[in-house]
Amino acid sequence: MINLFKPFNKYTTIIALGVALSLSGCSSNVEYVTADNAADAISLGLDSQDFEQAAQEALNSLLASNALNKPGGGRYVVAIGKVINDTTLRIDTDMLVKKIRIGMLQSGKAVVTTAIAGNSNNVDDLIYDVRELRGNDEFKQDTIAGKGTLYAPDFSLTGKILQRISRTGKNKQLVEYYLQLTLTDIKSGLAYWENESTVRKLGSNKSTAW
Repeated sequence: MINLFKPFNKYTTIIALGVALSLSGCSSNVEYVTADNAADAISLGLDSQDFEQAAQEALNSLLASNALNKPGGGRYVVAIGKVINDTTLRIDTDMLVKKIRIGMLQSGKAVVTTAIAGNSNNVDDLIYDVRELRGNDEFKQDTIAGKGTLYAPDFSLTGKILQRISRTGKNKQLVEYYLQLTLTDIKSGLAYWENESTVRKLGSNKSTAW
């Protein structure tokens, strides 16, 4: 009896082996970024190192300003407002804000509300979903948050990311990013703290900042 599937299996094995070798060849060029090779991973765009540096600089400035020092002790409630991306890049602004949020919480001077925010990504929908269970017999009503239990924010944290590109010679371009943040007193509308972090990168005119 002739085995019609034998040639097919042979060719399939060859193809699979070729694909495996191809993939292994591609993956051999991939490596983790460490402190030793971080400089090799720098681009004209904004990367995690830039956000880390800008966030730390902003956090240090905020804590040093004493804007979050509440008279009599305790913590202020901070809401995260809009952080506008005014660059040519697709930036996840939460990368910048999240690091500052963590720093504020760890400082013991502020808590961050997720009940209200300028961006829906910073709002926890479950806060409101659970409250819609009032009157639902399937849930113990004494475990559901009552009315008037949410805290309004004392401050809002807003920001903007700007970009400027300029030619510095025939073969070079300078790309500058400005990361601006403002802490505003909700009741008075007064800005209690502001900061601007600058990231400058010099690269080839052939490189693109995106």
